[in-house]
Amino acid sequence: MAVTAAQVKELREKTGAGMLDCKKALEEANGDITKAGELLREKGLSAAANKAGRIATEGAVESYIHAGGKVGVLVEINCETDFVGKTEQFRTFCKDIAMHIAAANPSYVRREEVPTEALEKEKEILRNQALNEGKPEKIIEKMVEGRIGKYYEEFCLMEQQFVKDPDKTIDQLLNEKIAAIGENISIRRFVRFGLGEGLEKKQENFAEEVMSQVKL
Repeated sequence: MAVTAAQVKELREKTGAGMLDCKKALEEANGDITKAGELLREKGLSAAANKAGRIATEGAVESYIHAGGKVGVLVEINCETDFVGKTEQFRTFCKDIAMHIAAANPSYVRREEVPTEALEKEKEILRNQALNEGKPEKIIEKMVEGRIGKYYEEFCLMEQQFVKDPDKTIDQLLNEKIAAIGENISIRRFVRFGLGEGLEKKQENFAEEVMSQVKL
C-alpha cells in the first residue's frame, strides 16, 4: 500500500529513525505504525534501539498517592543525565507511570523478572484448562505458549496497555519518550501499597477510581 508523508512523519517522531528507514519500514508493515516501529527496533534503527545500551543512572523516584490514601506507589525511573531528570517532560512521564502502576497493579517490570516457579504454575493451570476444554494433547503445548502471552500482558508493566491511552503499551510509551527526549530511559523498579492489602475486605476497582480522578 502507498505510504503517506504524514505516516512517515508520525513514525519518525515516535522512533527518531531516519525518514527513508521509516518509509521502508511502513511499506514492509503495510502502513501499520506499531508494526513498523517494531521492525525499526529489530533492525537497530530506532532511537530506543540505538540508546538501549547506554548507561542510565540519573533520573527520579516518583510517587503517586491515590485520592483518599488507598493506594500508594513509588517507582524509580532512570535516564542518562541529571539535566534530563529534572525536565518537565521526564517528570511528567514518571508521574504517568506511577499513576498507571496504581491503577493496573502489575507484579513485575518486564517478563524476564517473572520467577520460573510462578511461570510454571501458570502454564500448568493453562494446560489443565485446555484439557478440560477437550483439546487434543498434541496441540496443548502450543496453546499454552500462546496463552502465556496474556499472562505477561496482565502482570508485566512493560506489556500492559497504558491506562491513559490503551492503544499503546508501556513499552511503546517508553520508546516514544526515548525518541523525544534523546536519552536512554529505563523503568528500573517499583513498589505498590494497597490499604489493607492481604486483609479480608470489600473488593474495589482501583483502576476505575484512579482514572476517574485523572479525568476530573
